[in-house]
Amino acid sequence: MNAVMLVGRILFAFMFVMSGLNHLTKAEAMAGYAAYKKVPAPKLANLLSGVLMILGGLSIILGVYADLGAVVLAVLLVAMALKMHDFWNAQGEAKQPEMIGFLKNISMAGGALFMFAYAATADSNIGPALGKSLWSLAR
Repeated sequence: MNAVMLVGRILFAFMFVMSGLNHLTKAEAMAGYAAYKKVPAPKLANLLSGVLMILGGLSIILGVYADLGAVVLAVLLVAMALKMHDFWNAQGEAKQPEMIGFLKNISMAGGALFMFAYAATADSNIGPALGKSLWSLAR
């Protein structure tokens, strides 16, 4: 089962690492879209979200405070869903893609919360990991 948990963590978190890298390598285009969506300080917000996605994804993949990485990703996903995929404000043909983006982010946030709850449990076994749960250190 450890191998299955590791593969599941990699499959879940790989998207965040790649998306985070995309935020950094295509920073101007991403910041432009964030400005269009009226995100305050769009360049900084793009940079910060990219770094958080990379660190959150790597923490889950490597098992280094995977609980913290998962909760950070969940919060980031909900914030991005609400700000970047506001389908309720979209008109015409733009409504459907925004709703799909919103639902994708919300469902991924649910997965991240599930990962957080499992990784933060004292007796959880998230498979091969390089670290402990942040919550286990607080006890």
